[in-house]
Amino acid sequence: MKAKIRGAELAYDVRGSGPALLLLHAFPLGLAQWDDQARTLSGAFQVVRFDARGFGGSPPGDGLLTMEGVADDAAALLDHLQIAAATVCGLSMGGYAALAFARNHATRLRGLVLADTKASADSDQARRVRAEQADKVRKEGTSAIVDAVLPKLLGKTSHEQRPAVVARVRDLILANPPRGITDALAGLAARADSTPSLREIRVPTLVVCGEEDVITPPADAEALQAGIAGSTLELIPKAGHLANLEAPDAFNRALEAFRGRVG
Repeated sequence: MKAKIRGAELAYDVRGSGPALLLLHAFPLGLAQWDDQARTLSGAFQVVRFDARGFGGSPPGDGLLTMEGVADDAAALLDHLQIAAATVCGLSMGGYAALAFARNHATRLRGLVLADTKASADSDQARRVRAEQADKVRKEGTSAIVDAVLPKLLGKTSHEQRPAVVARVRDLILANPPRGITDALAGLAARADSTPSLREIRVPTLVVCGEEDVITPPADAEALQAGIAGSTLELIPKAGHLANLEAPDAFNRALEAFRGRVG
C-alpha cells in the first residue's frame, strides 16, 4: 500500500488487530525486514511498518534522510491510519529514529523498543567512513554497500550456519536505489546524540541486542538500559546486529512479553 505522507508517496503495510506496534527498519534494508514479525505478532498487535524515504517502495526525499524526518513520517503515517499512539520498535537506524520519535512525538508513544542501536552520535571516524561509503555507492551503485556492511550486519553464527539469512539480507539491501543509501548515510552521520534525552523517556521501554552484535554491541545496549528509568534489557544469543532476522523466535517472544508491560 502507499499513502501521501508529508508530500511523499510512502510504501507501508498494516496487518493484525490490537494495540499498534510501529516497526522502523534498519539501514540499508526496508519494511520487508519485518516480514516475520508482521506474520507472527499480528495476533497480538496491529503491526504497522513502512519504507523510509529512498528505501523499498518509497521514493527518495530532497536531501539527507534525517532521523527526525523518519520520526515525523512515522507520526504522520499514524495520523493517516487514525492511530492515536503506538509502541514504537526501531532497530539500528530505526532505533535512532525511534529515539527521535520519543523526543518529538512523546504524546504518541505508548511503549518503546530499542533493538541493536545506541544513543550516541557518530564519531569523527564513523562519519568519515560513511562519507567514503557514499562516494563508493555513487560510483558503483548499491552493490558497493553490500560488501561494506554485510560482514558486520550479521553475527558469527548466522554467517556460519544461516546461509538463507545471509542471502535474504543481501537481497534486501540490493532492492534499494543508490540515492536512498547515500541520503541515509548522510542522515546517519548528522544524527544528534540522544544520550541527554534518555532521562526524559517515561514509557515502558525494552532494549534488545544480539549477543554477537559488533556494530552496536551489548555494552551499548547496557548503556541505553542504564539511561532509561525502568527499562529492561534482553540479550539474544547467537544473533548479531539484525537480531529480528537472525533469531526471529526469540525476538518475537521478547516483544510479545513486552506487550504485557505496555498495557
